[in-house]
Amino acid sequence: MRFVNRTFAIHIVTMAFNKKNHFHAEEIFLSDFARTLAHPARIAILRKLAENNKCIVGDLVNDLPLAQSTVSQHLKELKKAGLIKGHVFGTKSSYCIDPESLKAFSEALNEFTEELLENLSDRKEC
Repeated sequence: MRFVNRTFAIHIVTMAFNKKNHFHAEEIFLSDFARTLAHPARIAILRKLAENNKCIVGDLVNDLPLAQSTVSQHLKELKKAGLIKGHVFGTKSSYCIDPESLKAFSEALNEFTEELLENLSDRKEC
């Protein structure tokens, strides 16, 4: 029975990845960024990085109620999404926001919400 459940789980994951290819690039772009921002710790990290222009991981750990390993995992996700850049200086890692990536996401999100609002403007009821 355990094998069946694992096979089923693998099938579901594979199906989800295959279905993603059926959507427009803009939809995938927005959903990937939204997924990255879907944790309050990542929002807090981005705010700290914006306030300080750049931060060393130890400073973030001191400012947030999270373990160093947890902060590092969130930084990894933010970096993977392209929202931040990281640099290693000896034994320390420093991170900063990638303004071009943030601007691209902001513009895509604004276009998306404007499109939704424009389509809704003619409707009087749900």
